Amino acid sequence: MSEQSWRHIGNMRRGGIVLVADHASNHVPADIDLGIDPALLREHIAVDIGVEAVAERLAAEPGIPAHLATISRLVCDLHREEDNPAVIPETSDGHVIPGNIGIDREKRLQRFHRPYHGALASWLDDAEPALIVSLHSFTPSLRSAPASRPWQVGILYNQDDRAALHGIRLFEQYGLMVGDNEPYSGRQLNATMNRHAEARGRPYLAIEVRQDLIAEGNGQAIWAKMIAQVARQVASLLEAA
Repeated sequence: MSEQSWRHIGNMRRGGIVLVADHASNHVPADIDLGIDPALLREHIAVDIGVEAVAERLAAEPGIPAHLATISRLVCDLHREEDNPAVIPETSDGHVIPGNIGIDREKRLQRFHRPYHGALASWLDDAEPALIVSLHSFTPSLRSAPASRPWQVGILYNQDDRAALHGIRLFEQYGLMVGDNEPYSGRQLNATMNRHAEARGRPYLAIEVRQDLIAEGNGQAIWAKMIAQVARQVASLLEAA
């Protein structure tokens, strides 16, 4: 059974800002049995909570078009390299994923991972974006590492910090506690932007929003507006540099 692992929303403007969300969906195709409690599909191990709704607001006219994943990260983690064991996770935050143990990994990659990244590459070639926004959300704490994560938003980057340094400063101007390569470091986990942005010299702003802030509609509206404002300011600053 074939099932597309991505969708596009919004209208692209060549040379504008675009958004990428690798973990926007908790969908599991009907022919895949992960062997887990269905309730886990509503938790952070399956989806970046709030991201899809924020992206949909950002993509509204005259917005920021988006390339969104349409399958759960538990089916195939599109924000991992193909040779990373976690690309098809057998465990996640202390939960065993029985349906991923002993499967044909090549078949799963061929079905979901490669089409997603192939479509993303073509879309970005067409867009020639001034800035890529990569959007994720993070949980206030992990079951496997219960230490509190106090940041409201984090900005991640690997080698290219052009947009990140502007983004950190601009979010701080809203009075937010901003993580500089927190709660994850882009030097360790930056697969999609390494491939489609850094390898191509494209500036990008990788944003991690704490999920409790965008779990409901009011927060989603606030953060969509704030992200759009920051992204446009960053793009302008980069153009002026």
